[in-house]
Amino acid sequence: MTPSERQAAPRAGHRDPNTGYDRSGRPRLNIGGRLGTNARLVPPLVPVEAAQWYMPLNVLGTELEPCSSDPLTGFYRDGCCNTGGDDAGVHVVCAEMTAEFLVFSASVGNDLSTPNPGFGFVGLKPGDRWCLCAARWVEAFDAGMAPRVVLASTHMAMLEYSSLDELKAHAVPA
Repeated sequence: MTPSERQAAPRAGHRDPNTGYDRSGRPRLNIGGRLGTNARLVPPLVPVEAAQWYMPLNVLGTELEPCSSDPLTGFYRDGCCNTGGDDAGVHVVCAEMTAEFLVFSASVGNDLSTPNPGFGFVGLKPGDRWCLCAARWVEAFDAGMAPRVVLASTHMAMLEYSSLDELKAHAVPA
């Protein structure tokens, strides 16, 4: 084997860094968009045996449920408050819109009521459910304007921004 062939050949226990596995063959955790084994040890994902992939968890520790399909929400527009490395706003809070919150949000520079067809955004109205940015919900909470939260549809990553007790105090009745 030539030196260049040795260099190209994988070492024992080494995996391609793009596969999502570390050198020992364990899957890397994807927490808050960071891939790596040194990430916090609070796994927001649950293994799904047959599919060989992971389901995100909600703040209650169970499988993340859809937030809304009408209007279609989520950073990935999949109806769920999923997040990943490309979601700079961390859109993880499934919130039920109120007139008061929509006015507050517009007053701090995030007008959620006005349609924006260029982004396929129809504008929100009271009663709509929407995946809010974690920081926006905290800002509204601090101002006494936080909308109600659907706990089963709020991603576990929100617990890095707010306590479960604070979220429960604003929960949509089950």
